[in-house]
Amino acid sequence: MASVNMAISASQEADITAVQAYWDRRPCNVRHSRAEIGTRDYFDEVEARKYFVEPHIPEFARFEHWTGKRVLEIGCGIGTDAVNFARAGANYTGIELSEISLALTRKRFQIYGLQGTFHNCNAEKLTATLDPEPFDLVYSFGVIHHTPDQRAVIEQIRQVIRNDGELRIMLYARHSWKSVMIDAGFDQPEAQSGCPIATTYSYDMIVELLSGLFRIESAQQEHIFPYKIEKYVRYEYEPEPWFAAMPPEMFKALERRLGWHYLIVAHPI
Repeated sequence: MASVNMAISASQEADITAVQAYWDRRPCNVRHSRAEIGTRDYFDEVEARKYFVEPHIPEFARFEHWTGKRVLEIGCGIGTDAVNFARAGANYTGIELSEISLALTRKRFQIYGLQGTFHNCNAEKLTATLDPEPFDLVYSFGVIHHTPDQRAVIEQIRQVIRNDGELRIMLYARHSWKSVMIDAGFDQPEAQSGCPIATTYSYDMIVELLSGLFRIESAQQEHIFPYKIEKYVRYEYEPEPWFAAMPPEMFKALERRLGWHYLIVAHPI
């Protein structure tokens, strides 16, 4: 079984600073709109583009399911999923390592007249920041694989989730189309280069990560980015010819086998 590093060394502690600096330089999805950053038009366009390119996210998050429930998001970024939990009536709390990202999320909630609680903190140390009332849902999409001690985050989550709560997380998939392209030098894990940490997970690694704390209900791969990058950055959506030639059913089957996003649903033990 592949091993997930469970211990924090002094050098790993320093990596938290590097991770924070990386996402402060360019928050995730911050270039999803050409409108003025921080305006309503900007946030509307960011949301539309995100869910156009990654339409599996709303289905996975199940925003409407959490009305009246306490929801914690680990790594809210600039707040796209956050506002949708809040719109659906969740009692929303978001934590974020990047101060720049969190400032945009706060502005986003203000613009839309939404309520939420936000903390600038390290997910490896949740219990030092959060109040003791447990959450019905802990949600994290594409975040945990970027922190030095990923097991520590899971251990902290177990302390803040209800015994009958639900964990929904996305981790990068080791056996995926994108991972093959990265290994071959044709791609990189994030839109900007130099990502300090981006762990890719096999199913066995997911089992190990959650072992003793959560029982896996489902783990499904999803999402292959099909568009030509040089056109995508100009907001043009032309698929690569090898993907364009595939019938939709064939492309979906490929995503299920080689998708970059491992969508995991688990419950506390």
